Amino acid sequence: MPMSDAPGQEPSPPLRALVTGATGYIGGRLVPELLAAGYDVRALARSPEKLRDHPWAARTEVVRGDVTDADSVRKAMTDVDIAYYLVHALGAGGDFEETDRRAAQIFASQARAAGVRRIVYLGGLTPEGVPDHELSPHLRSRAEVADILLASGVPTAVLRAAVIIGSGSASFEMLRYLTERLPVMVTPSWVRTRIQPIAVRDVLRYLVGCAALPDEVSRAFDVGGPDVLTYRDMMQRYARVAGLPERLIFPVPVLTPGLSSLWVGLVTPVPASLARPLAESLRYEVVCREHDITRYVPDPDPPGRPIAFDDALELALRRVQDAEVTTRWSNASVPGAPSDPLPTDPDWSGGSLYTDRRARAVDAAPDALWRVVEGIGGENGWYSFPLAWAVRGWLDRMVGGVGLRRGRRDAGRLRVGDSLDFWRVEEVVPGRLLRLRAEMRLPGLAWLELTVGRGKDGRTLYAQRALFHPHGLTGHAYWWAISPFHATVFGGMARNIAAAAEKTANATPGGGGPDHDPAR
Repeated sequence: MPMSDAPGQEPSPPLRALVTGATGYIGGRLVPELLAAGYDVRALARSPEKLRDHPWAARTEVVRGDVTDADSVRKAMTDVDIAYYLVHALGAGGDFEETDRRAAQIFASQARAAGVRRIVYLGGLTPEGVPDHELSPHLRSRAEVADILLASGVPTAVLRAAVIIGSGSASFEMLRYLTERLPVMVTPSWVRTRIQPIAVRDVLRYLVGCAALPDEVSRAFDVGGPDVLTYRDMMQRYARVAGLPERLIFPVPVLTPGLSSLWVGLVTPVPASLARPLAESLRYEVVCREHDITRYVPDPDPPGRPIAFDDALELALRRVQDAEVTTRWSNASVPGAPSDPLPTDPDWSGGSLYTDRRARAVDAAPDALWRVVEGIGGENGWYSFPLAWAVRGWLDRMVGGVGLRRGRRDAGRLRVGDSLDFWRVEEVVPGRLLRLRAEMRLPGLAWLELTVGRGKDGRTLYAQRALFHPHGLTGHAYWWAISPFHATVFGGMARNIAAAAEKTANATPGGGGPDHDPAR
């Protein structure tokens, strides 16, 4: 607990935690955990505007600053009790080791000068018996930052983790893309390296718990999950949890760290500036040498914690497997768990997502356009290339799917959960949004989103998105095979829906044109 009081005393104010790296993967997920634990949170960010869409932004003090700027760090440290150091220059280009060193020195000196009670740092698990000068630049820099903070004179807790399992983690995204895109692969020898991964939920639990460590505790802790696996094991178990066939993996010794990082960059969308140092670090066995953290942050009941690798995978893949459109994809839901996406997650996180977007200005009132949108499917059809829709329905029935035979429950109104030909209504916002989830047989998950709004010029605007999350290499091949038909099918659909709305408006007695909007 962040505060305690004797009976009859005035309650102490909540402790204040400074979180650097709040726009990053861990920092953005730590803030709501600290708030839930009763801490006041101040978030330091170079671009505070990136945090405005986070659901916790209104409950957090957000300040502009940079950990390489001593003055901004000094101001951010004012009245801070616990300071979280969750920034790394990895991927920023240039000499990231020098940048990390300078930033850590500034953070350490300013924390000591401000009277901060504790520093908490999330670093990297290093291999046993390997001298620092022989480590990869990535692991060497993590270890050096830990030493600088531990020598600050401020009680410091360093958590050393290997691969963190959670959607958005760079290491996890590498694992995801390699496994999903390559059913057969020739791999570097590091796929035989033993690794002790950890679920992001456990990392966050330990980070929050470290804020309440006794003052005399100033040391590093190894943190990991209950499974020790080779990278090859991790890929095979990912495939099993994701419902993919077993991967055929052939390790070879000829791929150097530099070549293997190029290979990773070719197969995955993870930026080369991140992929190279991460791939180089996979040469080393990273297994916890101790688990002393549980003396201070006990594993919770019920038993089974820390979270097992397969369970962590299921959590990371949960929103896709539940056929939900994530926040990053639709901006339609609010993330509420560490496994959920955040607005600041990079575009390459969360798995592949193909999108076809269409938009048209419509010379009709929004309500006239909405009537056409809500009436789609069934006897009204899909407003483009009827033969293509019919063929797709026949093909779906041939492989055991539902085809187009279901039609609509109600000719004029749609509700969440309604079947609509080979779609299911996932969300309806009357007058604004219709989202459909495909129930046809597909090598992936698909949605069709139709929206009604107004453009910057005040005219009615129709927007349409088709989204496809591929399942394995077959899913990618499916999307590219049908892509040549998108202009005809989806482009025609947008044109014809707009035309139908304009025709409806012109046929409505008493107006119904673009200036007629009963909602205004």
